[in-house]
Parts: sequence; C-alpha cells; structure tokens
Amino acid sequence: MNGEGPEAGVALVSGAAGGIGAAVARALAEAGTTVAAVDRDGDRLAAVVGKLAAEGLPVHAHPADVTSRAAVEALVEAVEQGTGPIGQLVCAAGVLRLSEARWTSDEDWHATLAVNTTGVFLLARAVVNRMVPRGYGAVVTVTSNAASTARAGMAAYAASKAAATAFTRCLGLEVARYGIRCNVVAPGSTDTPMLHAMHPPGAAASAAVAGDPAAYRTAIPLGKVATPLDVAHAVRFLLSDRAGHITLETLTVDGGATLGTPA
Repeated sequence: MNGEGPEAGVALVSGAAGGIGAAVARALAEAGTTVAAVDRDGDRLAAVVGKLAAEGLPVHAHPADVTSRAAVEALVEAVEQGTGPIGQLVCAAGVLRLSEARWTSDEDWHATLAVNTTGVFLLARAVVNRMVPRGYGAVVTVTSNAASTARAGMAAYAASKAAATAFTRCLGLEVARYGIRCNVVAPGSTDTPMLHAMHPPGAAASAAVAGDPAAYRTAIPLGKVATPLDVAHAVRFLLSDRAGHITLETLTVDGGATLGTPA
C-alpha cells in the first residue's frame, strides 16, 4: 500500500505551496497518488494546486498551520474522512531565520522550531496513529544537510532540522513492527525561494556552488545546486515499495557538498 501508482492511496504533503513541497506533490500525483497538499499560505497553495489540477493530477488543497495541534488534528481527520486513508506522509514545511547563534532572538528561535520540529511531531503523531491500526504506511521528513554539518548563521535552522531527524528515526524504530517505515531526505542547496533569499539577486546558485571558505562552507562537487524535483525523486523513492526494506535512514541530496557526511 505504500508503493507507486494508484495503489499508493493518499499522501499528505506539508509545505506544498512552493519549492520542494510543491515538487513532491507533483511527483506523487504523477505516480497516481492522490495528494492532500498542505500549507499555511492559502493563496499560494491554491495557485499551485490549481495548476496541478488543471493538468488532471489528483491534488487537493488543504490550508492549515502545522504548528497548531488543533489545526493538524482537524486537517488529518478531514483528509481521512473526505479523501481516504493516508498511506504516505511527507513533512516538507520549513522556515529559515538567519542569525548567528548568540544573536538569535527568542522569536526567531521559537518560530523556527515551531514549524521545522513541532510541525513534524504534530503531523507525524496524528497520521501515524491512524496508520498503526491499518498496518502500513511510509513517512518521509525533509530536513537539511545542515542537520549534521555546522553552518554559520543557521543555528536555529540546523538545530530544528537535527531534532526533526532524530524524532523521525525514533518514531520509525517504534512503529517498524506495525509495517510503517520512517525515513529522512536531507537536501543541500536547492533552487528554491529559501536559497535565493540568502543571497543577492541572481547570485544564489553560483554562490552555493562555489562555497565560502571564510564561512567554512565547501563547494558543491557536482557543480550545481539541486532542483526541487531532484529532492522530490528521492522522497518518492523512499515512499515507494522499491524502498520497502529501508527505514530509519537519511538520504542526503546535496551534490556532495558535505563530502558524504551522514546527515
């Protein structure tokens, strides 16, 4: 039930209004999976889902704030009742607040952890508790190679992604006996609005590829940044029956930027 094609059932994808989340929604829908696309930005989500639906893809918009327990419980119940049992969960919602660790504000710290960590916890708890009685399911959390490699100016982000990684692996250990697999995809620099916001206009890709020795940041060996679809393909693989004996793992998609360091 967690494979590719029409038998894959329903997938819930958070952060689906753009970037990696939108690419994941497309990739899964093209495989025949019905996608419940979730994002707190209702207008952007409607635009993305409208385009996919116009192409005949089975994607439905569900505006929701993943940092709210009540909103998440209502969301998951609505999808299960209105669309069908959720067999796949992709936690791709994320925010980035740049600041050196010692200058990070309380607000930036809490906002980052709320989306990147608590959002994963709330979604996974609500969905997996429904997967367990059914005896199947697959979860993928999208984190970052910053979860395991120190990055200057990204302490809150890196900490939140490391926590989400650890949570996903612990969850996977606990629910493996119910036939539920939990894995992590850890992208590096990816051609998304988040990356472009970190650099002057037009300079994001070249800066990421070149690296920054002054900030102890290596170049990207493959000589290019990832596309959202590169990451989506990794997510789709881990959700599929082709990865049916893979759980508790992290698949790093960063063009070699962390030199093969486990994430």
